Amino acid sequence: MRNSDRLPPRELPKRRSGRHRNPLSFDNWFGTPALIMAVPGRAEAAKCADGESIGARMADLVRAYRPEVTIRYGHTEGDEQPLVEALRGLERSDDRPLSGVVVPLVTAPHTRVSAAIEAAVAQTGADARVTEGLGPHPMLAEVLHLRLAEAGYVRADRMRLISVVARDTTMADGVVVGAVGGEGAVGAAGVTAVLLAARLGLTVLPADLENEAAVEQMVDQLRQGGCQRPVIAPSALGPELPREELEALAARFGARLGDPLGSDSLLGKIAALRYAEVLNSLGVEQPPTVEELPAPVGSRHRPEA
Repeated sequence: MRNSDRLPPRELPKRRSGRHRNPLSFDNWFGTPALIMAVPGRAEAAKCADGESIGARMADLVRAYRPEVTIRYGHTEGDEQPLVEALRGLERSDDRPLSGVVVPLVTAPHTRVSAAIEAAVAQTGADARVTEGLGPHPMLAEVLHLRLAEAGYVRADRMRLISVVARDTTMADGVVVGAVGGEGAVGAAGVTAVLLAARLGLTVLPADLENEAAVEQMVDQLRQGGCQRPVIAPSALGPELPREELEALAARFGARLGDPLGSDSLLGKIAALRYAEVLNSLGVEQPPTVEELPAPVGSRHRPEA
């Protein structure tokens, strides 16, 4: 089982061009716009288990992939370390086509977070582009698997054979992937649920954690399929919903609660990839033209006489 608390090895940007170019690399001449991470909720709620800020830890994780980029973070609510402060000084400049890239630290489309980001960008006049959230993405299923394994609810390694028989009475035999953010978030959680089910060999269903009836329906569906030990796994970093509310929700339906995703090196890599997607969309990575491609060689490509 991978230790999520260790920073990933530093990956320096490669300068290769073409279809096999490293998606995390880009050209220095572009001007390296700042990377701003929008942390949902208030600063006092955005804490890891050890009390450290999720935003600060995610900044360190992303910096391992982007050591040459200015990385900041701000919270979408409250007066402590607000997002508007992180967006200060990002006015439009003639020296570069973009001053900043905002990456929302949410795992799916989130209506309130998106509105807060748009308001902060408009208030500061920042020349910034907002990316998609961290999901849906295949690596989210891996992080969820890790959190469930750390709690002892599932096997740490991927199952090689499909089996819904738990090894002991502490392990889950069904999982509800909890979404936060609205209807779009439930759709993204459905993608993660399919990928997580393939990893675990268990029945995994998505549900809106902000809709008690939806959670009840999914838990009942698991029980009708023979599930005795359901677990609710929040597909969220943590500050989106209070822990107390989630614990009460799980207890109400006789389910156990997994830990939120928190900060993780895989999430940091997704954030770095979102940043790279914006750069590539602005023309940083140009595909080679026909004239730039090397001429074919060999008997089949001999020039005509």
